[in-house]
Amino acid sequence: MSSPDTAPPPGPDGTPPPAAPPGRRAAPPPGEPPDKLPPALSSMWRLCRLGFRYEPALMGVAFVLALVAALPDALLAVWFKLLGEGLLEHKPGLLRFAVAALAVSTVATWLLATVSTRIQRRFRDKVTIALESHVARLQASISTIAHQERPEYLDRLSVLREQVFTLDHMYMSVFATAGWILRLGVTVALLASVNPVLVTLVLFAIPTVAATSWRPVVERTAQERGAQADRLARHLFALSTTAASGKELRVLGIGQALADRRRASWERWYRPVAVARTQSSAWYAGGWAIFALGYVGAIVLVAAGPHASPTSAILVLTAGARLSSYVGATVGEIGFLRGVWMDGSQRLAWLEDYASATARAEDLPAPDGIAAGIRLEHVTFRYPGSDRPALQDVSLFLPAGSVVAIVGENGAGKTTLVKLLAKLYAPASGRILVDDVDLARIDSAQWRDRLAGAFQDFFRFEFQAGQTIGLGDLPRMAEEPALQAALDRAGARDVVEALPAGLGTQLGPTWPDGVDISYGQWQKLALARGFMRDEPLVAVLDEPTAALDAETEHQLFERYASRARQARQGGSMTILVSHRFSTVRMADVIVVLDGSQVAESGSHDELMARGGRYAELYRIQAKAYQ
Repeated sequence: MSSPDTAPPPGPDGTPPPAAPPGRRAAPPPGEPPDKLPPALSSMWRLCRLGFRYEPALMGVAFVLALVAALPDALLAVWFKLLGEGLLEHKPGLLRFAVAALAVSTVATWLLATVSTRIQRRFRDKVTIALESHVARLQASISTIAHQERPEYLDRLSVLREQVFTLDHMYMSVFATAGWILRLGVTVALLASVNPVLVTLVLFAIPTVAATSWRPVVERTAQERGAQADRLARHLFALSTTAASGKELRVLGIGQALADRRRASWERWYRPVAVARTQSSAWYAGGWAIFALGYVGAIVLVAAGPHASPTSAILVLTAGARLSSYVGATVGEIGFLRGVWMDGSQRLAWLEDYASATARAEDLPAPDGIAAGIRLEHVTFRYPGSDRPALQDVSLFLPAGSVVAIVGENGAGKTTLVKLLAKLYAPASGRILVDDVDLARIDSAQWRDRLAGAFQDFFRFEFQAGQTIGLGDLPRMAEEPALQAALDRAGARDVVEALPAGLGTQLGPTWPDGVDISYGQWQKLALARGFMRDEPLVAVLDEPTAALDAETEHQLFERYASRARQARQGGSMTILVSHRFSTVRMADVIVVLDGSQVAESGSHDELMARGGRYAELYRIQAKAYQ
């Protein structure tokens, strides 16, 4: 519902504020993130280009060496044929040449393989860091956090997090596959020189190749269907083995119950995977049986055919045997490539497309100031996987330069509203306008550079105390005057003064010389981090003082509200979220949320005079303190 007093205020002369130009009011629909994984081959090609971009020289040398190393091995069948011919036909010169060629090929195969392996390892080590940084940057560049809460996206990201540390192996797999294919080509050419019919051996390998390509798809599909059960099993394992949950597990005596539940969850994931693996293995074995029949037929044809000769038989036996091993190695490498590394490249390509889609609509820079205010027009939002709206048809005006308090019971939508203003989510419908410019069109990174704030569910950055605070304004992280000013604003100077090395103290008991501090002290440092920026456009305090007493919270908010009012010239606004009504009464505008909708808004005196929901909640809380 909309409140009548949420409309923008009139101008100084009593006229309504001017409407925004039509061209600026209508924002293009934001890019829709892709739901399906992109094609496998194009994803692999994108990953290859990514590796070439980071390490072009090493990648080129590694690929060429993988091909060159394949030639001496593939030519061994020729040398064995010449060796047999020299022995059978008493040709000493040919015999000496064949022996020398065998020796050179053997040494060259080993030497080139060793050099190739070392070059590939160096390339892999260097590109690994680049890939890990690339994935981290991609996730950080996504303007919203919806992908970290949607179950289907979480499954993909969970697999990608595991694969990113080994995704560099895909390059090695591509190089190896190219080498095996070259060996196959040379071997097939040798067989064709004996009898063109022997080329049909390749046809007998098709079922094996098909089964190898189909097998990982079936197994991966079974794994993805049970991905949530697998994630639950991993979560339960973490609960059973980490210190954070250790106390409650022992007091409640639920350790064995969690272990049993983890086992059951793992079984739910593994049972269909095992069935898929058994079925695919049967098809795989059938493909090899067909190839074996073709190979036996080729030997019979050469040994008993009209143009049979001992040297031809030696070549077919040697080349055919190597063809069998080459086919096995090739299809095995292709299966591994398709089943693991290509799958990882698809997830990486999907993440790249997702990040690109979410940024596509952001075509405007962040403003330097706010002239009129921020307006929400019929905003509705649902969290991923939920049918119940967290905010429903909210229309609201937040004047520039004001201190705004948002109150309401748990689940009313207070934190959700803050997240939408910070662009951590996009509205399902409706829009948010900053001086009549759609927030969806404003560059997320630039917008957040103009934000500051602290949250109830803050993160504990276990760095040095000064770094933990300085993260709030990265360019000034090492500037002690800025750190001291932030500590004063947060009332957290006492926390740092109690630390053995002050701002240089390592936080977190698991690190060398690390210091453990209380939850309340962590919260004060998080507040200081949120107060690092001197002149934010929007400052958000989302119940950041839950661990502090009411009087301390009131003094903190009063100090920050006073500072915010001094910065009104640029339109800077402060948004306070709190359950304590004694604190929020200082705000210029108080917004009351009830059941995911705006119940009313106005100043404390106006709302008390109205006798509505705010007055009722205020009197209930005031009575509790009497």
